[in-house]
Amino acid sequence: MITHPGGPINSSAADIITREVRPATRSPSGIGHVRGRANRDLRLDDVRKRALAGERLTLADGELLYTTPDLWAVFEMADAVRRKLHPTAGYYNVNRHMNYSNVCALSCTFCEFHRKQGQDGAYTRDLDYVREQTRSAVESGATEMHVVGGLHPYLPWSYYPALVATIRDEAAKLGSALHVKAFTAVEIVHLAKIAKRYTASDRTAGIRWVLEQLKDAGLGSLPGGGAEVFDDRVHDEAFKGKIRSDIWLDVHQIAHELGLNTNATILYGHVEDRRERLVHMDMLRKAQDEALSRLGYDADAHGAVTLTRQGVEMPTPAMNERGGYFQTITPLPFVPDGSVLERLPGPSGLENLRTLAIARLMLDNFLHVKAFWIMQTLNAAQLMLQCGADDLDGTVVWYDITKVGGASTHQEVTVRDLQRAIREAGFEPIERDTLYRPVMREGTRWWVGK
Repeated sequence: MITHPGGPINSSAADIITREVRPATRSPSGIGHVRGRANRDLRLDDVRKRALAGERLTLADGELLYTTPDLWAVFEMADAVRRKLHPTAGYYNVNRHMNYSNVCALSCTFCEFHRKQGQDGAYTRDLDYVREQTRSAVESGATEMHVVGGLHPYLPWSYYPALVATIRDEAAKLGSALHVKAFTAVEIVHLAKIAKRYTASDRTAGIRWVLEQLKDAGLGSLPGGGAEVFDDRVHDEAFKGKIRSDIWLDVHQIAHELGLNTNATILYGHVEDRRERLVHMDMLRKAQDEALSRLGYDADAHGAVTLTRQGVEMPTPAMNERGGYFQTITPLPFVPDGSVLERLPGPSGLENLRTLAIARLMLDNFLHVKAFWIMQTLNAAQLMLQCGADDLDGTVVWYDITKVGGASTHQEVTVRDLQRAIREAGFEPIERDTLYRPVMREGTRWWVGK
């Protein structure tokens, strides 16, 4: 074990950095100190000052953060912003993932998950399976069911609200307020099309209708998948046929207008470049500016609404009567194994850490940054808690989208694993629900605390 002032860190996680960059000193947070090193980059001093003052960083600042050899300063800077928003907390939840089908009309080159109807390994779950999974989730004490799938070309529209209502009703029978987080923006547009509500002349009306119907059935929030990288060149090369950035953002904006909170992602390390990642982040924070403005936040002279300024009230679910907002950004590294793009190496460990830290610094109006342990590994995600992340996601159990290092669909960690990882990184484990409210529990019985 390597001992940090905030507690021990698993050596395999720490080695991701220390094998390549070794700091001369350590900061109180456990991250390398920005002063007193031979590779200190003086250009970062002004960036750090503005970031900690809650000023919006520019794309040029982001490019500097990506190219500077002073990695420890980038990590320390992101850690300082993270601790400004979440001084001691490290969040996790008890959740269950369910994929209703891997049959998909698309064939994205980065995706190993999709199958065609009748192909070996293709599946589509019936509602009895959904009930069984819901009962299992409730009996395990889960607070969230995370549901996504492929763009099934043959399932009728009626299947989807029935799926959501089945989870809601089955959980209610067992006395649980299990939150249903379901359907990426890509799926929502697909549902509007199969429901024959989507028209080129007014696509937003169909999207709104679908979201309203799903919300009535019990939908609680949207996950952030399907964003990939907001760039037409990257779109056409890696996931042609998927909705473009403007439509993805439309879906989330309409969800926010309906009072639904959503998440956001960026899938990086394939055919995009770093500048395109930064533009993606900039588009997300501009969309969040609009969401927070609807909640009554004041923008600065440039239209920016930042949460990292001193004294700014943090958004809470109590504001959802006025509208929803992006809760978290989850940087997702491209995992090449089994996809058409498996010739690509995927991002390195250092690139993962740097990208997550930059996301924390650039997305000044996102309250949370998630290190999704399934795609980062738990050891690396643990270290990311000291590089800008404040959330490890949850127990998961079944995950069929990505399998890092040859993992099976059964990908599960225990609450004890998550709590230990958070404590070793120097933070206090806090169980949260999907809306980031603290969870109190007695065994599998749980309720939202204050």
